[in-house]
Amino acid sequence: MSDNFDTYYFEHERLDCYQLATDVVRWLGSHTIEDRNLRDQATRAAQSVVLNIAEGTGRTGKSRRHHYSIARGSAAELCAAMDLVPQDTDAQQQKLRRVGMMLWVMTK
Repeated sequence: MSDNFDTYYFEHERLDCYQLATDVVRWLGSHTIEDRNLRDQATRAAQSVVLNIAEGTGRTGKSRRHHYSIARGSAAELCAAMDLVPQDTDAQQQKLRRVGMMLWVMTK
C-alpha cells in the first residue's frame, strides 16, 4: 500500500467560502487603500476570514462553529471597510456576502 501525499488537500482548501475569501484577500493586496488605518484594519479582517475558516475545518463541534462565527464577523467587518474606500468594491463585497451566508449555514 502506497500513500500519495502529493494529492492530499486540507478540508478548507475544498470549501467555496475559503476560495472566495482568498480571492478577496488577493484583490485587496493588489489595490491601494490610501487611509493607512483603514488599510490595516481591512487587511487584518481579510486575513482573519481566511485563517479562521482554515482553523475551523481542523476543529470539531463548538470549536469549529466558533471559528466559523469569527470568520463571518470578520467578513462583515471587511465588507463594511470596503464601503469606506473610493474603489469599486461591489464584486468583492458580493463575494464576502456569499462567504458570510455559507459560514452562517456552517455554524448551524
